[in-house]
Amino acid sequence: MIQRLFLALLLCVSLLAVPALAVAPDEVLDDPVLEGRARALSAGLRCMVCQNQSIDDSDAPLAKDLRVLVRERLVAGDSDEQVIDYLVSRYGEFVLLKPRFAWHTIVLWAAGPVALIAGLIAIVAALRKRARNRAAANNVSAPKLTAEEERRLQALLDKAD
Repeated sequence: MIQRLFLALLLCVSLLAVPALAVAPDEVLDDPVLEGRARALSAGLRCMVCQNQSIDDSDAPLAKDLRVLVRERLVAGDSDEQVIDYLVSRYGEFVLLKPRFAWHTIVLWAAGPVALIAGLIAIVAALRKRARNRAAANNVSAPKLTAEEERRLQALLDKAD
């Protein structure tokens, strides 16, 4: 039993040690500086097939093509910004995992904070309404006693003393 547990733990640890990158050895550049730039750029670019993975993590053929294209542009002498601009001109802003802050993406950037503020306002309004309802329920007074009820109450109170 302990031996199986140890083997399972060893398997889990060995899987954690394997990098989750899809970059093939034939794609890696000889210059470590250019390779570092290529990895940094490809980590911020969306795989157009997988859509929620970077091209650095994706095994899709299009992601491989984009990784190769990024490396070709870097070897040709393009700056990081020029590579990004080139890819955005071909694929649109969607290719960026983190879109640029610009006038046409303002709705995208503002949606999160606006939704958060709207949610907070809704919570505050609901809490205030609940507090008003509780206060109204607590302030409901009992109807006045009739003269006969007053006499009977007083008699009971006198009897209790």
